[in-house]
Amino acid sequence: MDANEPGRTMQSHECKTQIIMKKSPRFPQTGRPASFAVGLLALWLPLAAARAQLTSAEINDLKNQMGDRIETATILGGDFGVSGASFNGDAGNNGKTLDLQKFGGSGVVGDPKQLGTLPIGWQPQLQGSMGYLTAHNTFNNPAHTNLVGTENKIHDFSIQFGGGAAFWFNNSFSIAPTIMGMYGHTENTFYYNNNPYAKALQPAAIAAGLVGWSADTWTVRPSLDFEYIYVWHRTIFTLNSVPTYFHTESFNTSNPNVSVNGDSETWMNKIDVDVPLGKDLWGHELRTGGFISRTDFYGDIKDGLNSDYLYEAHGRLTLDFLNQLWKVQWIGLGGSYLWGSNFTGYSYGLDIEFRF
Repeated sequence: MDANEPGRTMQSHECKTQIIMKKSPRFPQTGRPASFAVGLLALWLPLAAARAQLTSAEINDLKNQMGDRIETATILGGDFGVSGASFNGDAGNNGKTLDLQKFGGSGVVGDPKQLGTLPIGWQPQLQGSMGYLTAHNTFNNPAHTNLVGTENKIHDFSIQFGGGAAFWFNNSFSIAPTIMGMYGHTENTFYYNNNPYAKALQPAAIAAGLVGWSADTWTVRPSLDFEYIYVWHRTIFTLNSVPTYFHTESFNTSNPNVSVNGDSETWMNKIDVDVPLGKDLWGHELRTGGFISRTDFYGDIKDGLNSDYLYEAHGRLTLDFLNQLWKVQWIGLGGSYLWGSNFTGYSYGLDIEFRF
């Protein structure tokens, strides 16, 4: 399989950052994400009990939800399959923001080799990611009179690494099973900001592990990437279907009442189109294209995000640098519009593809 065959342009998971690399080999991506409007209600601690004390049932319910939120923050913060972005949401007059910085990607190593005597080619694949998440909620809803003016923050740093292999059954169809491990550190801080009710509640909430905690977690992440490439004239269509499973547990927490032991699943389906335009600009051919994808959420991440799915529509305009700049196929601009069951948003950045 030479560098001009479709199998050498395997599609990567999309990351919304200032530098976006889309095709194999997949290498680091970083930058400043764009603003994003969302309704991720369940990601922030709902300290909305308008009574002078918390009941046992309320404490147990909040504890159960806490594990979902820590698991969700870890996956959002560290998984390379999740886009980096800056989120803004407003529900019931409460100000909610979430900033997500990402650096990561994946790529195959070398050219495909025959698998024994079978008519199947295979390539080792490496992938990894690191990210930092900051979630901030300011309570301004008059309905939450006893919490008005208070703030709740969650910070998460996560890093993951792993790999697997891509198996090519022909120049068009491949399956890439991978497994990754992820470490996450999540912290929560609550600010009562001179609110007397919140100030009185805070010691009990800290003792119960509802606020003021930190947690270290580990995650195992097996995944499969089914890919099909179709070339029509010079236009390349790439279809991907990627089911992914996450199992997360805590191994160190600042409060014995804080613990994580959960399971999440995502399933991303995407179609990408790459179209050479046959027009030159500054000595380089213009290309356009983009993709549309849907990611479905299951398990704890569905509860933690309060969302069933996410759609993303991405467009790009690039200049072809193949054989003109070291290892670079194209450089250009890209942008996305995203929407789900309770949020919408956008992202933009540089669009760079490498070919090795």
